Amino acid sequence: MRSGPAILTCALVLAGASHLPGASAATPAKVSGATALALAGVIAPLSPDLTGAERKAVAMLFAANADIPYKKAIVVTADRIVCRTGNVDITIRNCEVTFGKKVKTVNGSTANEIFATEALAGVPPDGAAGSNFESLSKLSCTIDPNAIRRKDGSGADCTFLPGN
Repeated sequence: MRSGPAILTCALVLAGASHLPGASAATPAKVSGATALALAGVIAPLSPDLTGAERKAVAMLFAANADIPYKKAIVVTADRIVCRTGNVDITIRNCEVTFGKKVKTVNGSTANEIFATEALAGVPPDGAAGSNFESLSKLSCTIDPNAIRRKDGSGADCTFLPGN
């Protein structure tokens, strides 16, 4: 029977998956490029730490407008993001985004965007009775409009800890 080597190969492939973003809650993850811009883009509108000009600049960049007047690097941070969708009550979509002592709760399509973007960034899902969860902490994204203008894939980088 040849299943022994196949099982060993699968086990080795799965063991090697720990280098993927979000594969371990103790390992910091890093994303860059389009995924990082998307992650910053869904969190920036909620951030009390950004100026109006910074929020507008991130929104313009996220909307495919690299020709913006804003020139300085923008840092988008969040202490914790916890999103939940329902798989029994399929109408449930919510996220709690924590900025220091401020917690913002979003529902519906905004929560769905954050949940989907976390998944795109490699945040592993977790399940509980009737719910799916994704969470991360210590999000820090640096958006450099000058680099993004070059259209070479650079200018957006994020780090975070998957899980909470």
